Amino acid sequence: MTLVFVYNSDSGPISGLLDIGHKILSPGTYQCSLCSLTHDAFSEKEGWRAFRKSVGMPMEFLHRDEFEEKYGISHPYPVILIKNGDMRVLMKKEEIDGIETLEQLIETVRKAMNKNA
Repeated sequence: MTLVFVYNSDSGPISGLLDIGHKILSPGTYQCSLCSLTHDAFSEKEGWRAFRKSVGMPMEFLHRDEFEEKYGISHPYPVILIKNGDMRVLMKKEEIDGIETLEQLIETVRKAMNKNA
Protein backbone atom coordinates (compact mmCIF):
# COMPACT_ATOMS: atom_id res chain seq x y z
CA MET A 1 0.00 0.00 0.00
CA THR A 2 1.31 3.46 -1.00
CA LEU A 3 0.02 6.95 -0.28
CA VAL A 4 0.17 9.21 -3.33
CA PHE A 5 0.16 12.96 -2.73
CA VAL A 6 -0.49 15.11 -5.80
CA TYR A 7 0.17 18.84 -5.61
CA ASN A 8 -1.81 21.42 -7.58
CA SER A 9 1.24 22.72 -9.40
CA ASP A 10 3.46 21.60 -12.24
CA SER A 11 7.03 20.36 -12.00
CA GLY A 12 10.09 22.15 -13.31
CA PRO A 13 12.32 25.03 -12.30
CA ILE A 14 10.20 27.84 -13.79
CA SER A 15 7.04 26.55 -12.14
CA GLY A 16 8.96 26.17 -8.88
CA LEU A 17 10.16 29.78 -8.98
CA LEU A 18 6.65 31.02 -9.74
CA ASP A 19 5.31 28.99 -6.81
CA ILE A 20 7.91 30.43 -4.43
CA GLY A 21 7.11 33.96 -5.56
CA HIS A 22 3.38 33.39 -5.18
CA LYS A 23 3.80 31.92 -1.68
CA ILE A 24 5.86 34.93 -0.58
CA LEU A 25 3.89 37.72 -2.27
CA SER A 26 0.34 36.42 -1.98
CA PRO A 27 0.14 33.30 0.19
CA GLY A 28 -3.63 33.62 0.66
CA THR A 29 -4.26 33.10 -3.04
CA TYR A 30 -1.79 30.27 -3.63
CA GLN A 31 -3.63 27.49 -5.53
CA CYS A 32 -2.21 24.45 -3.73
CA SER A 33 -3.47 24.09 -0.18
CA LEU A 34 -1.53 20.81 0.25
CA CYS A 35 1.74 22.50 -0.58
CA SER A 36 0.91 25.44 1.69
CA LEU A 37 0.30 23.05 4.57
CA THR A 38 3.42 20.89 4.06
CA HIS A 39 6.01 23.39 2.81
CA ASP A 40 7.29 26.85 3.57
CA ALA A 41 8.37 29.03 0.64
CA PHE A 42 11.71 27.23 0.37
CA SER A 43 11.54 23.88 2.14
CA GLU A 44 9.46 21.12 3.67
CA LYS A 45 8.09 21.86 7.13
CA GLU A 46 9.83 19.90 9.91
CA GLY A 47 6.54 18.57 11.32
CA TRP A 48 5.61 17.14 7.93
CA ARG A 49 9.05 15.57 7.50
CA ALA A 50 8.73 13.90 10.92
CA PHE A 51 5.24 12.63 10.06
CA ARG A 52 6.42 11.16 6.74
CA LYS A 53 9.23 9.31 8.47
CA SER A 54 6.97 7.99 11.23
CA VAL A 55 4.23 6.53 9.03
CA GLY A 56 6.10 3.41 7.96
CA MET A 57 4.27 3.31 4.63
CA PRO A 58 5.64 4.17 1.19
CA MET A 59 4.66 7.62 0.00
CA GLU A 60 4.88 9.15 -3.44
CA PHE A 61 4.84 12.91 -4.01
CA LEU A 62 4.02 14.21 -7.47
CA HIS A 63 3.11 17.43 -9.21
CA ARG A 64 -0.07 17.25 -11.29
CA ASP A 65 1.80 17.01 -14.62
CA GLU A 66 3.99 14.18 -13.31
CA PHE A 67 0.97 12.33 -11.91
CA GLU A 68 -1.04 12.58 -15.12
CA GLU A 69 1.92 11.47 -17.22
CA LYS A 70 2.70 8.50 -14.95
CA TYR A 71 -0.85 7.26 -14.31
CA GLY A 72 -2.84 8.63 -17.27
CA ILE A 73 -5.66 9.92 -15.05
CA SER A 74 -6.52 13.25 -13.50
CA HIS A 75 -8.37 14.56 -10.47
CA PRO A 76 -9.23 17.95 -9.04
CA TYR A 77 -5.96 18.88 -7.31
CA PRO A 78 -4.57 18.69 -4.73
CA VAL A 79 -5.53 15.12 -3.94
CA ILE A 80 -4.25 12.30 -1.72
CA LEU A 81 -4.72 8.78 -3.06
CA ILE A 82 -4.11 5.32 -1.72
CA LYS A 83 -2.61 2.79 -4.13
CA ASN A 84 -3.03 -0.88 -3.33
CA GLY A 85 -3.46 -2.61 -6.67
CA ASP A 86 -6.13 -0.07 -7.56
CA MET A 87 -5.99 3.64 -6.82
CA ARG A 88 -8.63 5.26 -4.61
CA VAL A 89 -9.08 8.79 -3.34
CA LEU A 90 -8.12 9.07 0.31
CA MET A 91 -8.72 12.82 0.57
CA LYS A 92 -10.20 14.97 -2.16
CA LYS A 93 -9.49 18.60 -2.95
CA GLU A 94 -12.41 19.99 -0.95
CA GLU A 95 -11.29 18.13 2.19
CA ILE A 96 -7.68 19.29 1.84
CA ASP A 97 -8.75 22.87 1.09
CA GLY A 98 -10.76 22.90 4.34
CA ILE A 99 -7.76 22.05 6.51
CA GLU A 100 -6.12 25.04 8.20
CA THR A 101 -3.04 23.63 9.96
CA LEU A 102 -0.38 21.02 9.42
CA GLU A 103 -1.49 19.28 12.61
CA GLN A 104 -5.05 18.96 11.24
CA LEU A 105 -3.69 17.55 7.98
CA ILE A 106 -1.60 14.94 9.78
CA GLU A 107 -4.52 13.92 12.00
CA THR A 108 -6.90 13.72 9.02
CA VAL A 109 -4.46 11.66 6.95
CA ARG A 110 -3.91 9.25 9.87
CA LYS A 111 -7.67 8.77 10.34
CA ALA A 112 -8.21 8.23 6.62
CA MET A 113 -5.35 5.70 6.52
CA ASN A 114 -6.87 3.78 9.44
CA LYS A 115 -10.26 3.65 7.70
CA ASN A 116 -8.64 2.30 4.54
CA ALA A 117 -6.21 -0.15 6.16
